Amino acid sequence: MRTAAAATRPPLWLLAELTYRCPLHCVFCSNPIDYAQHRQELDTADWKRIFSEARALGAVQLGFSGGEPLLRDDLEELVAHARGLGFYTNLITSGVGLTEARAKALKAAGLDHIQLSFQDSTRELNDFLSSSRTFELKARVAGIIKSLGYPMVLNCVMHRYNLPHVGRIIQMAEAFGADYLELANTQYYGWAWLNRTALMPTVHELREAEGVVIAQRARLDGRMKVIWVSPDYADAKPKPCMAGWGAVFMVVAPDGTALPCHSARMLPGIAFPNLREQSVREAWFHSDGFQRYRGQAWMSSTCGSCDERGHDFGGCRCQAFLVTGDAAATDPVCPKSPQRGRIDAMLAGADAERACASGAVAPQPLRFVPGAAQQAGLVYRCDENSHALGKTGAAPC
Repeated sequence: MRTAAAATRPPLWLLAELTYRCPLHCVFCSNPIDYAQHRQELDTADWKRIFSEARALGAVQLGFSGGEPLLRDDLEELVAHARGLGFYTNLITSGVGLTEARAKALKAAGLDHIQLSFQDSTRELNDFLSSSRTFELKARVAGIIKSLGYPMVLNCVMHRYNLPHVGRIIQMAEAFGADYLELANTQYYGWAWLNRTALMPTVHELREAEGVVIAQRARLDGRMKVIWVSPDYADAKPKPCMAGWGAVFMVVAPDGTALPCHSARMLPGIAFPNLREQSVREAWFHSDGFQRYRGQAWMSSTCGSCDERGHDFGGCRCQAFLVTGDAAATDPVCPKSPQRGRIDAMLAGADAERACASGAVAPQPLRFVPGAAQQAGLVYRCDENSHALGKTGAAPC
């Protein structure tokens, strides 16, 4: 009989979160809310060792992320090392710090791909959502990326504030000469979970935006690929999170903690390995952190008897924990979940808020003035708020 480790395939995709430092303060950031408590970063030698171990196991794709990975002075050295190992490499960036000189240096080091984030097609909303003045900078960086022959990949996280602009976001990407545009409907973890009430769109708003996307795809006729990431709350269909827990994907946090997804370190009662002390092989094949929800043995009777279990892999464990308090529960977005009503209540809350706003008093647009974020119920990702929220009973500023 094969052991669980023997039956497990090696990781294919490694995401290196080089740092939690970031010049942006996005209200939907996927970094942990208590990121400020995890300040220690792996050094260059540790990252190189991890890349070498992962490649030896069979990993083929390596993403450099953060925070903002360009804040690492050794990024070019790490890219060159990864290229020498045979990785396909991509940089996931806000664009802050990507000068033409640095973009050329990364190209020379062997970087294959850059994904550039935007928050909106307008300067006002882009800068408001990230609490930074970066829209014009991002536009310049898009030009640099295109001029150097990188694949032009743009990403925009979608939510109630920018869904009405989806057509203009697509047109902006087209004007930049993008090859791919990912419209990533907000996944409610980290700072997005904290801000979920303010960010949550209605089902009607999502369907309207998706209709625009479908029409724009037809107009583009393949000239640019537009990816619409399913809003699983509204679609009532569990996403195949990371293609299964511990099946394909390994995230390495700045401090060396190895995780099966970006948000897993918040789950209680799981000992996640740290690659300062353990090898990638040991962490992947033998640690409790990667074994806990690998495969199907952990599934409830609801998931274990479902015909979709080989496609959605039981959905998202972090989402199950946040909504139900039990990481092993059926993903609450699923219609078969006994907790689906909690998701419906969140969506109904968005409907009720819009109905109230469109009642006797005309709905007020978001005004980009001091105090607007507080009025909208938004909490920015920043060190001060992270420290406050990491303390029991503390409130964000």
